Amino acid sequence: MTIDTSIVEETNELARPSQAPATGALSVASRRSKRGGPRKFLFLRNAKALTGLAILAFFLLIAIIGPWIAPYDPSARSDDVLQPPSWEHWFGTTHLGQDVFSQILVGTRGVIVVGFVAGIVATTIGVIVGVTAGYVGGLGDESLSVLANVFLVIPQLPLIIIIAGQLPTVGGVTVALVIAITGWAWGARVLRAQTLSLRRRDFVEAARANGERTWRIITAEILPNLTAIIAAGFVGTVGFAVLSLITLSFIGIGNTGEWNWGTVLYQAQSQLALQRGAWWWFVPAGLCIALLGMSLTLINFGIDEFVNPRLRSTGLNAKTLRKRGIRPRIGFTPVVREAKEDRA
Repeated sequence: MTIDTSIVEETNELARPSQAPATGALSVASRRSKRGGPRKFLFLRNAKALTGLAILAFFLLIAIIGPWIAPYDPSARSDDVLQPPSWEHWFGTTHLGQDVFSQILVGTRGVIVVGFVAGIVATTIGVIVGVTAGYVGGLGDESLSVLANVFLVIPQLPLIIIIAGQLPTVGGVTVALVIAITGWAWGARVLRAQTLSLRRRDFVEAARANGERTWRIITAEILPNLTAIIAAGFVGTVGFAVLSLITLSFIGIGNTGEWNWGTVLYQAQSQLALQRGAWWWFVPAGLCIALLGMSLTLINFGIDEFVNPRLRSTGLNAKTLRKRGIRPRIGFTPVVREAKEDRA
């Protein structure tokens, strides 16, 4: 039996280039391992997430120590009426001589408490309803889905205003619970859809075949894969709760004796601060609302980039993109590829 030498030479020539990409891939992998090692804590390496967490941590710190470091009693009156910002009153004073800076510091606690209480309660209800409906299926799924759909079609803010207006006393925790009861449905629907997708995956079927209990499958197999969605829903609910509290306080619903940023804006609006030129009365509260909203948005962006492989690739290769002169625009998710010199 004879073998044609031309065929052997052709086969060798085809084999040689096929080894080059593997060598290049190994060299790139080795360079990456030498340069940065294993990519851990990807979420904390995201600039948007770090910025958002830093701003949120600042407000959390103010919420804790604000009443202790406030230079004046926020309700105390003085003869310094409608004074602009000065060394004595950093954010100026109101028409009654009250210190606006002290009102902002003391009011931060009410905003943060309502936001986080509403976020925790609404997220807990959404996780219980959404995961249960998605995993159980059948009549239970249909019943819980109908309940969530009912809360979805009801306008939340008007419902919150009606419920809060009918209560004899409306404190911060009461407003947080009302917001949580009316704001859990959206997160439940998202979690239900993801659970429906996860319950037929191979690792869930394997756990079920091994005789694992239902609660064990949900807590150990399904919930860890829903962590990013739960975190994003929690952040969104906190933002909605903060805006709802400020809206209720601004229109005069609730206990106006409890200080928060909405109460500051309510008093500034009722006393015609804009017409009087007292910009220092409402601008600090507005800036605080904008900064807190921006921090929650940046955290959500960071979670999205952590979960989405394309966005995560763009974030990890941000320096490389800048060197190449690539500026990703909003609404586009570019796929980052290795340069030719990296593959060589």
